[in-house]
Amino acid sequence: MDGNVEGEEDMRWTGAAWLRGAGVAMMVVAWVGLLQGPEPVHAFAGQEPGYAEATSTDAAVQAARRKQYAEKVGESYNFAFESGKISVPGNGAVEGNTFLQPDAFPTASYCGHCHKEAYHQWEQSLHRNSFRTPFYRASVNLLINTKGIEFSRHCDSCHNPVAVLAGGLTQNSVVDRKFDQDGLTCMTCHSIQSVKSTLGNGGYVMGVPSVMVDEKGNRMPGIPPDSEILAHLDRHSKAVMRDLLHQPEFCASCHKANLPKTLNEYKEIRAFTTYDEWQNSKFSQRNPLTFYQGDFTTCQGCHMKRAANVLPEPGAKDGTFVSHRWPAGNTAVPYYYGFGEQLEKTIEFLRTGNYLNVDIFSLRKASDGKLIAPLGTQGFHLDAGEAVEATVVIQNKGIGHSLIPEVRDLYEGWVEFEVKDADGKEIYHSGFLKPDGMLDERAHSFTNRPVNTTGVFVDNHKVWTIHSVAYDNSVQAGRSTMVRYEFRIPKDLHGDLRVTARVNYRHLRQSYLNNVLGKDHPAYPVVQLAARTRMLKVGENMPEAAEATDNPDWMRWNNLGIAYLDQAQYAEAVMAFNEVVKLRPDYADGYTNIAVANLSWEKFGSAAAAIDTALKVSPENIRATYYHALVERRNGQTAAEIADLQKVVAKYPQSRDARRDLGIELYQQDRLKEAMEQFEALQAIDPDDIAAHYNLSLVYRRMGMKEKALEQLAYFRLKKVDPGAPTYSQDFLRQHPEISNESKLWHVHSDMEHEGNAAGGGAQ
Repeated sequence: MDGNVEGEEDMRWTGAAWLRGAGVAMMVVAWVGLLQGPEPVHAFAGQEPGYAEATSTDAAVQAARRKQYAEKVGESYNFAFESGKISVPGNGAVEGNTFLQPDAFPTASYCGHCHKEAYHQWEQSLHRNSFRTPFYRASVNLLINTKGIEFSRHCDSCHNPVAVLAGGLTQNSVVDRKFDQDGLTCMTCHSIQSVKSTLGNGGYVMGVPSVMVDEKGNRMPGIPPDSEILAHLDRHSKAVMRDLLHQPEFCASCHKANLPKTLNEYKEIRAFTTYDEWQNSKFSQRNPLTFYQGDFTTCQGCHMKRAANVLPEPGAKDGTFVSHRWPAGNTAVPYYYGFGEQLEKTIEFLRTGNYLNVDIFSLRKASDGKLIAPLGTQGFHLDAGEAVEATVVIQNKGIGHSLIPEVRDLYEGWVEFEVKDADGKEIYHSGFLKPDGMLDERAHSFTNRPVNTTGVFVDNHKVWTIHSVAYDNSVQAGRSTMVRYEFRIPKDLHGDLRVTARVNYRHLRQSYLNNVLGKDHPAYPVVQLAARTRMLKVGENMPEAAEATDNPDWMRWNNLGIAYLDQAQYAEAVMAFNEVVKLRPDYADGYTNIAVANLSWEKFGSAAAAIDTALKVSPENIRATYYHALVERRNGQTAAEIADLQKVVAKYPQSRDARRDLGIELYQQDRLKEAMEQFEALQAIDPDDIAAHYNLSLVYRRMGMKEKALEQLAYFRLKKVDPGAPTYSQDFLRQHPEISNESKLWHVHSDMEHEGNAAGGGAQ
C-alpha cells in the first residue's frame, strides 16, 4: 500500500498545488518539492524566483494561504457529525479551527538535516510508522470500507493528524497524501500547543507549525533561512519546545481512547486508559491509595530515557539525548520492516526493565490440604503420585500502567508454566505455543475479549462493533495477580522436579498476524519478560536461599494478599496481610491492607481496629487517613470523616477517590457549593468519571443550574455501562468453554484430565 486510502481518487493535491489556480503558487511548488524530496534539505539558497512568498514568515501571507486552502477544502468536506468539527469522531483540534495545509508542516527530513540523532532514531520508531504499517491499515481500512472514510478520523486524529487537519479524510478528497508515509513527524508533536484536559482520542490543540518566534516571541509560520535559525537558537527553541512536552498529559492526548457514540452509534465505551492507569499508580505520586510508594516518573521518564548520542544532535545535553525511539512493547513493526536496531532496543527495553516479579509462592498437597508457603523458607515432604497445586504470584512491579495496556485484544502476554523431571521430560505444560504458532487457549493471558451483540469475539480490531468485554485479565500498576496450577507427580518419579513460571509477550497475537499477513509468515518475536524456577524433590525438601531477584518475604506475603483481595478472597487476604505485619510490625500499610480487606468484607469493627493500629504506627499516614474516613462514615462520624477527607485532598489534590467521597459527603450535608467544587475538580482530573457526571447533575439541579444539570445527566447516560451488555459476554463464554475459566476471578489450571494439552480451537 502506498499510504493512500483505498478507494480515493488518483488526482491529489497539496495546499500549494491548488494555489497555482489562484496565481500564487508556482513558487510554492518548489519548496514543497524540496521539503518532500528524498534527501534532507540543508540550505535554501538558489531557489526559483518567488520562493520566499511560499516560505515567508510573514504571518499575514501565511494566514492568506491558509484561508484560501481552507475555503477550497471546505467546499466538499463531509462534516458528517457536527458542522465545523474537523476531526470528529476524534478530538483533534487546531488553532483557528479550520483546515491547515499539509505543506505547513516542515518534514522530518528538514528537521533531520541538523537534528541527525533525533531523525535517525525517529526513522525506525512507532511514531514514524504510526499510519503506514499493514497492522494498522488492515483495521482502519475495514472501518473505512464498512462505515466510510469520515469515521477513520477517530483513529487518524492520533495516527495521522496531518491528514485529519488538512481535510484529507473525506469522500473524493484530492489532497495529496504522500505525507502518510511519515506518520507522526517532528513538527506534528512539536506544534501541539495545549491538550484538552485528558480526553484522549487526539485531545490536542495543534498550532500552525513554526520553527522560529520573532523578537517579540510571536510564532512565525513558514521556513526561515538556516542563517536566521543559527543566529537565534533561543528563538528556535522557544518555537518548538514547551513544558507541555515533558508532561504526561501531553502523552494522554493519544494514549487514552474512548469509542464514542459518533463511531459506534451505540454509546461511549472506554477503550484504553494508559494515562489514567499511570495517574493512579505510585509513579505519579498523585494517588495516596497505592499499595506501594515510589519515585516520581512520567511517561517520558520511561519511554524517552537519556542515552549518549552517536550522531550530531543540537538538542543533546552533556552528550546525552532523550530517546526519540520511544521504546515500548511493539516488536511487530520493527520486525516487519527489518529495523534491526529498533527491534534490539525494544527487546532490551522489555527484558531489562525489572517490570515484573514472578514468584512461585506456595504449594498445596491434595493429601492434607496444607499450604506450604512461602516456598524456600521451610522444609516439606513430597510423595510420588501426589497431586499438587502451585500458586504463582505475578507482581506488576515497575510498569506505570497495566499489564497489558492499550489494545489488549491484539497484544499477547501470558503465563507459561511447565514442570519437567530431571531428564527434561515434560510432566505438565500450560501456556505453550502450538505448532501453528497459536497460543494454548487455556493459558492464563493478560488480555481481554471484546464481543459484539451476537456474543462473537470482535476480531481484527473492529472496535466500532464492541458492546461488551467478556473478561479482562490485565494487572494494574503496583498490583499483583495469582495463577494456580494443579499437576500430579508421576508415581515412578525419583529425583528432582524443575518447576518454571515465566511471563511471555508477543506483539501481536498469532491469529491477527495471520489475518493481516496470511498464515505463511515467519514467527514473530516472543519476549520473556520475567521468570522464576524452583527445584522440587520427591522426598524431603529443605529451606533454600533466596535469589537476588526475589522479593523479601514480607513483600511476598503482601503481594499474595493484594492478589487475594483483587480476587475477592477476603479471609485469605486478611491472613496474608497478617503475615506481613508479623514480619514488619513497623509497616503501617500492612495494617491498612488488613483494614481494606475487612472493609471489602464488611467487617467494619475489624477494619477500624486495623486502621487505629496503622495510625499509631504512622500518625500522619495519608493512606490510612483515607480509610479511617470510610470507617468514620460507617460509624456516623460525619464531621470527622469530612475533616479526614479534606486532609487527604489537601495533601493529594489529584486523588480521585478522596475527591469523590468528599463530594458525596458534602452533598449529603447539603453543602452544595463545596460538593460542586469537589466533583468539578474530579472531572478536571478525569473527564470520563461517571460519578462526577452523575453527582454534578444532582448538584447543579439543586442549585438551579438546569442546563448544566441536563448536560451532565446526558454525559452520565452516554457513558454508563449498558445493563444489557453482560448478556453478550455470557453468550461468548457459553460458546467458548475452553477459555471461560479465565472469566472467573478464582480458578485453577489443571492437567488432571489433560485439559492443558487439549488441541481444540479457541477464540483467539
